[in-house]
Amino acid sequence: MIRILLAEDQAMVRQGLKMMIETDPEMRVTGEAGNGKEAVALCETHAFDVAVLDIRMPEMNGLEAVRIIRSRWPRCKVLMLTTFNDDQYALDALKSGAHGYMLKDAEPEALIRSIRSCLSGGMALQEDVAAKVIPRLLQGQEPQATVDASITPRELAIVRLVGEGRSNREIADELGLSVGTVKNHISQVMDKLELRDRTQLAIYAIRHNVV
Repeated sequence: MIRILLAEDQAMVRQGLKMMIETDPEMRVTGEAGNGKEAVALCETHAFDVAVLDIRMPEMNGLEAVRIIRSRWPRCKVLMLTTFNDDQYALDALKSGAHGYMLKDAEPEALIRSIRSCLSGGMALQEDVAAKVIPRLLQGQEPQATVDASITPRELAIVRLVGEGRSNREIADELGLSVGTVKNHISQVMDKLELRDRTQLAIYAIRHNVV
């Protein structure tokens, strides 16, 4: 069982998120908090695999909480969940030790995928903030000159657009393809490069000067 700590100051929103998470039979919300201070206190007495934290909470916000949780309980992964589609919030959260940043209006499947991505060491980022945040996270890192030789020109074009933060629909419109074809190409590229998720593919694009 994957043990989840859920911190959200609005009780109705928290219950809705709990129901979404527990649609996955392997996940259970085993701790609930109304603010960051309560979340940290729960970590003192309970073991969690993932903490899902709201950013704006009373007494102690999510950014303060993630710093404490990651320093004291490094095995606990942290996913920030917020209503704010703001790349600076995302950047601050990731620099504070969070493993992901998702919006509360995400589909249940996307939320569950993000939790699993955090658990497996991936970086779960909302698509429309990834393109803004990833280049700033990679500032100062040396780019790698060559792209894997198995990547076809068509796949490379799709990788470039993923690196720019485009959605599957936008990529399909740009290249004159169906959304299904774009999804298939992205899956094939991730298999070739042994990448776990779309965010890792975007990072690959930036590091290899594809964008």
